[in-house]
Amino acid sequence: MLPARLHPFRPRLLDTLAGGYDRQTLVADVGAGLTVGVVALPLAMAFAIASGVKPEQGLFTAILAGLLISALGGSSVQIGGPAGAFIVIVYGILERYGLTNLLISTAMAGVLMFLMGLFKLGVLVRYVPVAIVIGFTNGIAVLIGLSQVKDFFGLQTPKLPGDFFAQIKVLAQAAHTLNPYALAIAGASLAIVVLWPKGYRMPVGAQGLAPKLRRLVAHMPGTLVALVLATLAVTLFGLPVETIGSRFGGIPRTLPQLTLPDFDWETAKQLLIPTVTIALLGAIESLLCARVADTLIEAPRHDPNQELMAQGVANFVSPLFGGLPATGTIARTVTNVRAGARTPVAGLVHALTILLVVLVAAPLATNVPLAALAGILAFVAWNMGEWREFARLRHFTLQYRIILVGTFLLTVVFDLTVAVEVGLVLACAFFIHRMSTLFRVHALPHRDLPEGVQAFELFGPLFFGAVGKIEELAAKLEPATRALVLDMHRLISMDTSGLDALQELHRTLQRKEVALVLANVNEQPLSLMRRSGFEALLGADQIVPSMTAAFDGLEGRDEAQPG
Repeated sequence: MLPARLHPFRPRLLDTLAGGYDRQTLVADVGAGLTVGVVALPLAMAFAIASGVKPEQGLFTAILAGLLISALGGSSVQIGGPAGAFIVIVYGILERYGLTNLLISTAMAGVLMFLMGLFKLGVLVRYVPVAIVIGFTNGIAVLIGLSQVKDFFGLQTPKLPGDFFAQIKVLAQAAHTLNPYALAIAGASLAIVVLWPKGYRMPVGAQGLAPKLRRLVAHMPGTLVALVLATLAVTLFGLPVETIGSRFGGIPRTLPQLTLPDFDWETAKQLLIPTVTIALLGAIESLLCARVADTLIEAPRHDPNQELMAQGVANFVSPLFGGLPATGTIARTVTNVRAGARTPVAGLVHALTILLVVLVAAPLATNVPLAALAGILAFVAWNMGEWREFARLRHFTLQYRIILVGTFLLTVVFDLTVAVEVGLVLACAFFIHRMSTLFRVHALPHRDLPEGVQAFELFGPLFFGAVGKIEELAAKLEPATRALVLDMHRLISMDTSGLDALQELHRTLQRKEVALVLANVNEQPLSLMRRSGFEALLGADQIVPSMTAAFDGLEGRDEAQPG
């Protein structure tokens, strides 16, 4: 048996098959898997090319990672594979560290993600503030769009640098090399993807030929239609544009070969930031996607820890075959659901569909124009961003605006790791400030107190961000004060910094010969005082159950004083 702190490895697929998997469900899953497999095909190639690697690496990632994520994951309908969010990350790692180190980083990120799930840390990803998620998502969308300008306009440039401003400079210098044929193909592909029917559920009764054709057309993904039409145009008319064949030499009709990258521990230690970046982004994207899927289907909620373990296995295995980082993908998952998927079997069919296309039809990809893929990715980038959030910023607090806009700008100008780190620091700082305002110290009226006694009532949590309000109490005492009473019945919690502030207050009062009395102490603060030894230091008779008891005790001491 596993220790209680570890999460058991139990894929959702096992529960699905054990619960009575019938023929009707199989038919629905196969249909959905075929549909989403066709949708994923051009996206996998486009994501790989935009990331700076060969198109087959994107296809192999969609096959291997997609198969493992569906087979081992904790969601019923999530589709895994290469994602647009990784384009900027992968491109940057390639520029700085090279392909071999990208594969090593991906594999190490897979191990990290598996451990996150094993130790039940999946729930922590949900605590990333939404302002940070929106900020870096919009930033990545901008960078993806910028990365496609070269192929969208057919510009003749060297390989684009990783820096945002350097990319703009290179593209601006190459503006005179614009290829009108590439621009026309890219624009037409973008228009097809935008305007193509998106609905899969339409009336299917005997309604004539037109509705049946409309339903058939709607089942064909716009991305595939754009890709096929653009490829036919290039093939039939010999248009002078760059294609997969001219840049990469085509796509091999073979299965990926197991190749272990040369692992060097000294180099691996330099890959900490890329590894954490891939793991963090993969975890956030996959669990956000799984949460979206939960709202679309009537099925048990996803298991975040199992999902992370599956993502970890997929990202460890994928680079061994030359694959890229993988995660859950919202667009393909939504397509999967709308196409009628019910279980993880649909995800398995989706991966096998891509595999079949690679083995049978890979040579047909030779004439696929890169401009068409750029048009498709331009739509992906636009769809990925939550642009309305910028217009809605005026409705939110200044802190929310700073976090969202700051994360966005840092993602665009620097990189995702810096953006998330700074965003989290800002979010924590603002959270501490807000929490500190919840802690208040109120002075009780003198007329209700014995002579020479001052009393304050404490409200809220006493933690490190609020200790300054306790430290100020000694300075607020009047010269004739002989005792300070703190009413703590509304002090809901206290951390060690709060306890240290009380201890320092006690030492200060001792030097002034002022007694400190604590009344109505709740269970958590009292437990901390006892375990730390502060109760014994203060004296058990100085911690009383009520304010009345505190005042009675002080008056009793006055009566006991001689003459």
